[in-house]
Amino acid sequence: MDKKLLDIVCCPLTRLPLQLLDGTRLARLNSAIENGSIQARSAAPVAEKLSEALVTRDGRLVYPVRAGIPILLEEESIDWTQLGE
Repeated sequence: MDKKLLDIVCCPLTRLPLQLLDGTRLARLNSAIENGSIQARSAAPVAEKLSEALVTRDGRLVYPVRAGIPILLEEESIDWTQLGE
């Protein structure tokens, strides 16, 4: 993901800055996606594992990045609390 873009994007819901989701948390999220236990805020199950994701600085909302493009739509976001944190 382009560092310049990352410097200017923010969460459309909370207006908090976004950062790349670290590898450990991304692996944990992908494991939960693989198990079928993750839903987007639209209540649709998340079926595809993520190669990249952005997370709000408070760690609560995750946005997928597909083909290098952040998908900053409320219905596509994932509430991190689904993972028990």
